[in-house]
Parts: sequence; structure tokens; C-alpha cells
Amino acid sequence: MRKIIKLEGLCCANCAAKIEEGVKKLPGVKEAVLSFMTQRLTIEAEDGREDAVVEEAQKIAKKIEPEAGFKILR
Repeated sequence: MRKIIKLEGLCCANCAAKIEEGVKKLPGVKEAVLSFMTQRLTIEAEDGREDAVVEEAQKIAKKIEPEAGFKILR
């Protein structure tokens, strides 16, 4: 299952790379890509793990970039 999340307010490409790497390490994540330019995080997760992965991804993003908005697009 694919999830697309908008991370509004990322301050730098380095923070985006750190978030992407953290999300890639989560259990159930097949693929994760975060574009600093579009501020979109695309996650491909195992079926049934989507909600847990999104919740953990939000925690990672808030830890690295606390002021960035986290909005699930689909």
C-alpha cells in the first residue's frame, strides 16, 4: 500500500534525507522517498502496516524537523 504525505516547512535537504533514512528503517517499509523540492514523502508499506508506519514516520519527522507540518494526502 502506498501513502503520500506532505511535509510542509522542511528547512533543508539534509533534514529531508535524515527523515527519509529513518523511515526506510521502519519495519514493514518496502520503500520510502522524500523529495525536498516537493516536500512529499512517498512510502510503500506492507499491507496492514500502513497506519503503524505513518505514525512512526510522523514521530521521526517531528524529532528531526519539529515545526514541519505532516499532512497525509492519500
